[in-house]
Amino acid sequence: MDVDELLEWERRGWESLCRGTGAEFYGELMTEDGVRVLAGGTILNRDEVVRSLGNAPPWDTFRIEQPRLVRAGSDSSVLIYRGHAERGGAEPFQAMMSSVYVKSDSGVRLTCYQQTPVGRMEGVP
Repeated sequence: MDVDELLEWERRGWESLCRGTGAEFYGELMTEDGVRVLAGGTILNRDEVVRSLGNAPPWDTFRIEQPRLVRAGSDSSVLIYRGHAERGGAEPFQAMMSSVYVKSDSGVRLTCYQQTPVGRMEGVP
């Protein structure tokens, strides 16, 4: 797995969230024991992710910036990036995001996704 391949999976995920099809996308992409750690500290298992995304309003736009790949073993890698997303006139959501991907017999799968919120700080780009 290289950075371009994993960025493509992240883009597909964000695009599904913009179309309102995130529940289906992440239901297929996540491992059975996969989790999402949200910005507010909530930890959701795969089934909870699917349920929550089924009711989530779609995002209008997203950006992925400063991607970085960290190898976590022979069959796993962590994609780290700064994400920006906006929806329905609300304050933009900005976070540092980490997605842990593993290779399995069924292809690339997402096993853990984590968000750390960031805001604009004086003097920091």
